[in-house]
Amino acid sequence: MTNLLVNALPETLAVNTSAPEDLVVVGYVSGAFGLQGWVKIRPYSSTGDALLAAKSVWLESLGQAGLREVKRLESKVHGEDIVARLEGIADRNAAEAAKATVIKISRKLFPILPLGEFYWVDLIGLAVQNLQGESLGVVRDMMDNGAQSILRVAALDVPETELVKHERLIPFVDHFVKEVDQELKRIVVDWGLDY
Repeated sequence: MTNLLVNALPETLAVNTSAPEDLVVVGYVSGAFGLQGWVKIRPYSSTGDALLAAKSVWLESLGQAGLREVKRLESKVHGEDIVARLEGIADRNAAEAAKATVIKISRKLFPILPLGEFYWVDLIGLAVQNLQGESLGVVRDMMDNGAQSILRVAALDVPETELVKHERLIPFVDHFVKEVDQELKRIVVDWGLDY
């Protein structure tokens, strides 16, 4: 999400100081869609299910303090994006002004996943150990190479700027990932220390 323009949200959207503590960034407004105030949202997931399921979203405009809760009036999938009509954004000018706005929703509003499937946000921070019980670090981030999700694993003391030099990239597939235990905050993988 680099190089996004800093724009203000329409003034009709009041700042809300009582935002839930479990907000998760799920995408950002990439532009206007049509003339009726619809916005294009680029989701950070391949499906955008959480965005489509939420009745309200929290908007955070770059360069402005605070969050604004708005109702999602309508939404639908449009190619790689979600197009949505949000309360308080009534025309194309307001939709254009919302460009680069970060979209967040409460984690408790995410759709329940089938057994064995996980949201990336739930894996980040879990300790990773191999079958021999050796610590490989923690899941610092996730990425997608098109074929599968990949765990970016490194020690907690590795600074973000050095992550690429010290991380282990472990494909999040059954062949390597043997157990995910969210209660114990642990992932067990078939992965050697020297890989």
